[in-house]
Amino acid sequence: MTTTFPKQNEIDRQWYLVDATGVSAGRLATRIADILRGKTKPIFTPHVDTGDFVIVINADKVRLSGAKEEQKIYKHYTGYPSGLREFPASTIREKNPTRIVTQAVKGMLPKTRQGRQVATRLKVYAGSEHPHEAQQPQPIDLA
Repeated sequence: MTTTFPKQNEIDRQWYLVDATGVSAGRLATRIADILRGKTKPIFTPHVDTGDFVIVINADKVRLSGAKEEQKIYKHYTGYPSGLREFPASTIREKNPTRIVTQAVKGMLPKTRQGRQVATRLKVYAGSEHPHEAQQPQPIDLA
């Protein structure tokens, strides 16, 4: 008996729609990371990219537990000396609300070429509108 590995042209990629309203950021990110990697499929193989596309809407309404809204710090380095910038989550939610979900999901993906390639299939939008209606995404309830 031999093990069969999925080929790139045999992989059927689906599109999923996730509403982030009122869902905890960490719990949302773990489910999304599993779908992006393909861990929900029976043909999952760690070295083969078998994942699906995920569209996240209402990312500005994602919930942070506890006092993370004021205490969690998002860091950004500009590349210049003394260029470390630190912002609380409340400021990030105002300036770039999609960053909270995007950074949480990317932190749960592998730090390899495959992880960076998988992250390109994540589409995050602050509002309830998205330009991917033609792909007919299937809604997933994470509540």
